[in-house]
Amino acid sequence: MPTPIDFYFDFSSPYGYLASRRIDALAAAHGREVNWRPILLGVAFKATGAAPLPQLPLKGPYSMRDFLRSARFHGIPYRQPTTFPVSTIAAARAFYWLQARDRAKAVEFARALYNAYFTEDLDLSKPENVIQVAARFGVDAAELGAALNDPAVKEKTKTEVDAAVARGVFGSPYIVVDGEPFWGMDRLDQIERWLEKGPF
Repeated sequence: MPTPIDFYFDFSSPYGYLASRRIDALAAAHGREVNWRPILLGVAFKATGAAPLPQLPLKGPYSMRDFLRSARFHGIPYRQPTTFPVSTIAAARAFYWLQARDRAKAVEFARALYNAYFTEDLDLSKPENVIQVAARFGVDAAELGAALNDPAVKEKTKTEVDAAVARGVFGSPYIVVDGEPFWGMDRLDQIERWLEKGPF
């Protein structure tokens, strides 16, 4: 069996959102599955000395333009969030908590969180908004609310994020195929070629 593709992303990442709309179909076309692995870019930025694109001189205004243009190019719905970027720790914790119970539902939940942030302008830094999205999937609000403060869930999320950084993950999306890392939405064509013809 071909190895799964590891898809690392931050729920506040526009390019991660765009990639999330294509990665599963791309993988399935080549008989692969996808491991969805939310990270926290803030932790990665501490390791690299980087900062969110909008905060960088020159790159900031360009990136804000490129988010919209890239979405139009790929035909993906996109609305620039009012509050951007945001902390996505509640979203990541909720994902890992749900993943332990239902992996397929966790992926659907991740897609819904991305959609809520980048098309509905729902601020994912607020735990109540994350819980609201989870409720659409029949998740008990009180149970998830308690899970977000559960030490075990916090530790699981920290462990996953730290392991990602230790593996070399520094951005979103960061996609690993057969041990080969690809950073950015604009690497999907390279990934497709790799899946079709093997290493190059």
